[in-house]
Amino acid sequence: MEENLIIDISESNKGKEQIIINKKYKFNFSYKRKDNSKVYKCTEYKKINKCKSFIILNDKKEILKYNSSHNHPENEYDVSLSIMKHKIKDGIEKSSIPFGIKIKPLYNKISKEMGLICPEYNSIKSQISRNLNKKLPSNVTTFAEIPSESEYYNTKRGENFMIFKNSNLIIFQSPFQAKLFREYNDDIFVDGTFFIAPKFSYQVFITRTYAKELDSFYTTSFAILKNKEQETYKIIEPKNLHCDFERAISKAAKTIFPNTNIKYCIWHYKKSLEIKKNKLCYNEVKNNNNIFIYYKAILNLPFINPEYIFDIYVIIKIKSIKNNYCQFLKFLEYFYKTYLIDYDMKIWNYYNNIEHITNNASESLNNYLNNLFPTKPSFYELIDKLNELEHLSYYDYRLSKKNKRNLENKKKSNK
Repeated sequence: MEENLIIDISESNKGKEQIIINKKYKFNFSYKRKDNSKVYKCTEYKKINKCKSFIILNDKKEILKYNSSHNHPENEYDVSLSIMKHKIKDGIEKSSIPFGIKIKPLYNKISKEMGLICPEYNSIKSQISRNLNKKLPSNVTTFAEIPSESEYYNTKRGENFMIFKNSNLIIFQSPFQAKLFREYNDDIFVDGTFFIAPKFSYQVFITRTYAKELDSFYTTSFAILKNKEQETYKIIEPKNLHCDFERAISKAAKTIFPNTNIKYCIWHYKKSLEIKKNKLCYNEVKNNNNIFIYYKAILNLPFINPEYIFDIYVIIKIKSIKNNYCQFLKFLEYFYKTYLIDYDMKIWNYYNNIEHITNNASESLNNYLNNLFPTKPSFYELIDKLNELEHLSYYDYRLSKKNKRNLENKKKSNK
């Protein structure tokens, strides 16, 4: 028998065990003998060469016998192709949730280990995709197909997500997120994003809270909504609920949380007025300093005592009529109907409290999530990524609490 034989384990296209010798010859499993040793025959034995070479291994993959009478040339490239496919497939199989597997970096790592004789990435790309798809759970294509229970509804720490599901929405909340929601419920920030919602759904809706002593925001739940007319669920009624100017959110929240103060985002307030200004009176505002001052005054009304807001509006309108600011008057009419009639002034006024005047805590997270997915993710891809973010948030919170305790203890010891 030849010395210094190098054995690699692979598998055939049918998924059966395959032995590779010295990265030159492939042997497929043939049968098991009475002593439990296994016989592998050269892959050329059924082909035109009728190669009679074989190898026998015990259960420890030690060579008992090797017939090396090959009657065909070595095929290092074909062998390297099999090894590469097997190693990548093995990497996929070892991953409990393979959504985050980056095939190209995995290929680069294995090809570096294999050396010069290595198949090109494009030659095995389709095979790798098939292996990956076999590992992934069946894709969810309708809202009704979302399971109420799943092995993927676990945090990376092994805890079960609490699930609330009906025919129109499904809400996920980990035990850690529930703890945050109980402890920090004075200000809850809510926002939805359409870009990362799976194709069968309308929106991903996320709630966040502010831990004041840590000066940090944390996600407390996320939900997938089937359509726009959904109500959220009640665990603890927040003191203030911060959101943008989407009526469906504030109306539902007020129904569920009748004692909660709804606070609209100042950034959205100013942005909507800027858009309307550009449409109705851009040139007037740009070229007339008086109109520009009036416009700025309207933008800053959220910080004025609400008792004086209507009077300020009336004064600006009278002066605009007197000076025949026609286009700006159209803008003032829009402001009046939208923010003085349609919306309760209290929900966009921050005169008594300017601690949280925007919903940027939620907006920034949604922008981050949108950048993670160049296209709409599948249901399980989304769950996996949100699970990963929950895990990072968990350790960020623990580290922040630990640092705060250490700082407090240091201050005490210095007294």
